[in-house]
Amino acid sequence: MNLLGDIFLLVGGAFMALGSLGLMRMPDLYNRLQAGTKAATLGTIAVLLGIGFHHPDWWTKLLVIAGFVLFTNPVGSSTIARAALKSGIEPVRGSNRKVES
Repeated sequence: MNLLGDIFLLVGGAFMALGSLGLMRMPDLYNRLQAGTKAATLGTIAVLLGIGFHHPDWWTKLLVIAGFVLFTNPVGSSTIARAALKSGIEPVRGSNRKVES
């Protein structure tokens, strides 16, 4: 079980690292939100699974944490995206991408 837990911990860390890379590489706020939210949600769930395999007596607490993550991450990102759209931030479309440094 420790090997399976280690694999889930590594997968979760990899997803979070790739999500942070997506935050730096994406052209606008909306793409960055999508990359960060999906990677953070999947990475957190994988890390929680890895912790669950290392500490089987923590499963109930980890399930509650996973439920909060699965509920709050998408709601929070959609709220931020809606607020950005209402404030006038336009998404990048087509080949006229602006690369920010």
